[in-house]
Amino acid sequence: MKKYVCNICGYIYDPEAGDPDNDVNAGTAFEDLPEEWVCPVCGADKSDFSPEE
Repeated sequence: MKKYVCNICGYIYDPEAGDPDNDVNAGTAFEDLPEEWVCPVCGADKSDFSPEE
């Protein structure tokens, strides 16, 4: 699964790890994150993320 990078702070969302601090299970693709999910570091919206090259 593809990783996504926050364009604001550089946080990398890794679907293999998920975001356990925000109740996102490992194996959750970026596209399947809830719309209200935000960057756990800076609070940016999903729209502020880009696929990692």
